[in-house]
Amino acid sequence: MRAFHILKGLGPLDAKIVGRDSLLRAVIGLPLMIALLTRLVVPMLAQQIGAVIGFDVAIYQERIMSGALLLITPTICGLVVGFLLLDQRDDRTLAALQVTPLPPRAYLAYRLAAPLLLSLIMTVVAFPLAGLADAGIAAVVLAALAAAPLAALVALGLATFAENKVQGLALLKGCSVLMIVPIAAIFVPSPWQWALGIAPTFWAARLYWALGAGEPGWWISLLVGLAYQALLLAALLRRFERVMYR
Repeated sequence: MRAFHILKGLGPLDAKIVGRDSLLRAVIGLPLMIALLTRLVVPMLAQQIGAVIGFDVAIYQERIMSGALLLITPTICGLVVGFLLLDQRDDRTLAALQVTPLPPRAYLAYRLAAPLLLSLIMTVVAFPLAGLADAGIAAVVLAALAAAPLAALVALGLATFAENKVQGLALLKGCSVLMIVPIAAIFVPSPWQWALGIAPTFWAARLYWALGAGEPGWWISLLVGLAYQALLLAALLRRFERVMYR
């Protein structure tokens, strides 16, 4: 019941904030735009690049784009919520929660649940839109579930380590190297591939590829990926609470 009241009270307010911010408006629909480009433009580009370099890029197209889409969607959802948290920290809204009936941890739970759910929904929609759902809708849902915690990690990471939106964008750009990890995994032999699991971005893509290939041990990627991201999230939560009321 408390969750419903929090959503009822804060949901419309967040929608107005996002609607007034041109940057947030621009990025919120980006995953679906990328999905459309993946379906309409990427196949032609792959053919042209392959013709130029003399290598069939198209054989890796689906794996590369599925990995990219799995990461882009939660990253963008986390970016929106991370910027909201930065604004509210600057406005001392987070500190003011200490004297309101709404517990700070309940507010933070709402803040982190929102990008998780939004990422999950948008990923499930984006994959068929991009023409990348050949592994089946169940595989897409499981991979979206494994990728969704990245949204909370991005949101907390921005709110914890950045002082403002400019620093937040710079931080996100610096961490973009983690997006390359799943793509690099395509070209790494299987025994060494697991070493790339040090990056949380590895596991959702690895899960989707395992499901598409019918590998019996796909559930390992799901459980390890969720557990690893939960540990990282717990560490970020502890740091966030230290800087939350400064």
